[in-house]
Amino acid sequence: MRRSLIALAYALGLPLILIAIWWIASLGATSIFVPKPVPLVTQFFEVWIGDRFFTDVLPSLGRFVAGTAIAIVLGMLIGLGVGLNRGLRAFTEPVFEFFRAIPPPVLIPIFALVIGIGDDMRIAVIAFGAIWPVILNTIEGVRAADEVQTETSRSYGIHGLSRVRYQVLPSAAPQILAGVRQSLPIGIILMVISEMLYASSGLGFSIIQLQRSFAVPQMWSGILLLGLLGFAVSLLFKLVERRILRWYHGLKDLQNAS
Repeated sequence: MRRSLIALAYALGLPLILIAIWWIASLGATSIFVPKPVPLVTQFFEVWIGDRFFTDVLPSLGRFVAGTAIAIVLGMLIGLGVGLNRGLRAFTEPVFEFFRAIPPPVLIPIFALVIGIGDDMRIAVIAFGAIWPVILNTIEGVRAADEVQTETSRSYGIHGLSRVRYQVLPSAAPQILAGVRQSLPIGIILMVISEMLYASSGLGFSIIQLQRSFAVPQMWSGILLLGLLGFAVSLLFKLVERRILRWYHGLKDLQNAS
């Protein structure tokens, strides 16, 4: 109980200090472009808790979940296939690095021309941008698999999918999840950018519309919502990662204690 309270104090300490500094600094501010904490929270509930939650927030979350899920699944499959084959790895890695270096936002007009301006295009943009950290980290994780374990698997006749399931995936899991962690904020960024163009709903569309109509406090409330969304996604990922890598963290704790 005490450890939980201390962890909660550490988690909330800095945000509360920053909010206090923000509140004090904005006490005498008269500019309409400088948001104040209390009016901003009021605007947040007025703008986003209501019809807009169903017309803008939920569709954005759906696109983000679909795009990042495609990126994670495809990235892991491609990364495993390439990582297990040395020749294929040497053949494909320069191409992967080339595509990873292209900023996905510049491809949005091309995706719009090829796929159209519907949700398929926005999901494809998210998937295209978020897939590269998963692919490259999966390849590195597979390549770094312990040679002793690999030789042991071969000597016991463990091949194919059994080897992937019982040796390669557990060994590469920390690196794969590091790639997934990198892909999540990329997915949120691309979700917003893709909705700012060619969209009629979504968080990015709403924020840009509020900005153009000079509804500054409402626009800030949208930015606050994006920050909270990123925090919630990060928290959820940590819980999942902690569960999947329970054995890994236990091993690290033992190594640190020795």
